[in-house]
Amino acid sequence: MVDAAVGVRALPESFRALGSLPAIDYADRFTLATDAPAAPEQWARAMFGDVPGFAQQVIWRGLLGLRLSRGRSPDTVAGWRVTGRGEDWIRLEAASWFLSGNLVVRAGGGKVSLGTFLHYDRRLGRRVWPPLSAIHRRLVPGLLRDAVATVEDRARPGGDRDRPDDDRVWPGDDRDRAPESRKGGIR
Repeated sequence: MVDAAVGVRALPESFRALGSLPAIDYADRFTLATDAPAAPEQWARAMFGDVPGFAQQVIWRGLLGLRLSRGRSPDTVAGWRVTGRGEDWIRLEAASWFLSGNLVVRAGGGKVSLGTFLHYDRRLGRRVWPPLSAIHRRLVPGLLRDAVATVEDRARPGGDRDRPDDDRVWPGDDRDRAPESRKGGIR
């Protein structure tokens, strides 16, 4: 089961403090219990890949206008710049002309969490994000479950450790789902 908290005040200060934005206009955090072994950056790459896939580009570049890096780099995850990290967390950052965002992945204590923080740099952010946020909140639980399946598969002897992350098509591509979801099972 994925736990969700939406709203700046719904998140603990210790989690909000991991963001780098001057002010937070939108915040959420989704958490899934897991014993899958991975560092925060490995979790982030399991969620988003090394480079943005087609659907990510449509959402992030097309709808939100985010300026993402191109190509693989140890300094980016799916085009988002790595701007902070600690023992149990990593922060990714991207911006457009009307909003700035952080994605924070925290792992440890038998849980993995993904937080999204946005700051509206222009009024357009207040109009664009609210309808998209409803879709975002529906997609993130599946994204976390898929990441757990990816991390568990890579940790298994003979698992899919060498699969390039940029082959991921996010969200909803059947190639990237756990085997039971490809057969019509519950995710």
